[in-house]
Amino acid sequence: MLIKNALLVVACTFVAGNALAQQAPAAKAGEKDRVCNADAKKFCSDVRPGGGRIYKCLTDHNAELAPACRDGLAAAKARYDEFANACKADADKYCKGVKPGAGRVLSCLKGRESDLTPDCKAQFNRAKSDATVTR
Repeated sequence: MLIKNALLVVACTFVAGNALAQQAPAAKAGEKDRVCNADAKKFCSDVRPGGGRIYKCLTDHNAELAPACRDGLAAAKARYDEFANACKADADKYCKGVKPGAGRVLSCLKGRESDLTPDCKAQFNRAKSDATVTR
């Protein structure tokens, strides 16, 4: 369960954490990675970014969020669930002694990329091409 929570924090931080950290104007068409900026500023301006805190704050205000932000967070959670399901066995096998947090489990998995199952490797490849993760 710790590994799953660590992956959730890291994966969702990539998506939601950018919103406040960027301090950019609200999203323009085609800039879906900034879709939660206005909501993050409105509801979470007093929350220190990192560790999934912005994501948690946004989800705590889910009913009040703009529909595009709510949809973006749901999509990020779905991507996380796919990643976690694909990589759970590998994380349990290769990263058992790794303390969760600060991306350590993901770093561990990345260091064993050649040993990962095909499904987990595919998730890493997908994440590399995802602008919300690689920015």
